Amino acid sequence: MEQFLHELWIARWPLAQGLLLTVEISVASITCGTIIGLFGGIGLTYGKWFLRWPIRVLVDCIRGIPVLVLILASFYLLTFAGINLTAIESGLLALSIFCGAHMGEIIRGALQSIPPGQIDAARAIGLTFPRILAYVLLPQAMRQIMPVWINTGAELVKASTLLSVIGTGELLFRTQEIIGRNFMTLEFYGLCGILYFLVNSMIERFGKFAGQRFALQ
Repeated sequence: MEQFLHELWIARWPLAQGLLLTVEISVASITCGTIIGLFGGIGLTYGKWFLRWPIRVLVDCIRGIPVLVLILASFYLLTFAGINLTAIESGLLALSIFCGAHMGEIIRGALQSIPPGQIDAARAIGLTFPRILAYVLLPQAMRQIMPVWINTGAELVKASTLLSVIGTGELLFRTQEIIGRNFMTLEFYGLCGILYFLVNSMIERFGKFAGQRFALQ
């Protein structure tokens, strides 16, 4: 135990930097993915066929590709197209696209569950479609989206561990570097797992708080 505490003190800053980067990448990818998914879900639900079908193809293809393949493609294949991204930028792009595809399908399902009569009633009182989305459809859809959105956020935090394969200095990568120096595998992988659990617990608590707020509206 004394030896572990000594090594933990030595590794405190690399672990803190890795944890901070994991949180930053997770929050950024969840935010970007949610925005992408919002437009995708609206397009899938209310778009014309020439807009809806390309979105449908993209969503189905991305959802069928493993996250690791998306990460490797973002890091290596884009280089051949003359687009040079850092490991962090490639990881953020891959996770955002992955999140966007799943959120698009989630939002589509939530919007389609709302009775069409509500749209007709809103049009009858003179609301434009953007106002119908903002005041009628999205507030109701959010009550259904929120629990699944929290699960997607937790999955993205866990998926961020895959960024270590392209050298992103997130928590797992830093942990592997520390273990390579002190060979305390069980102790530091256990600590790494606890830190990921704490991050996901914070996301879950935020989700419950946000869900209560939407439920009160």
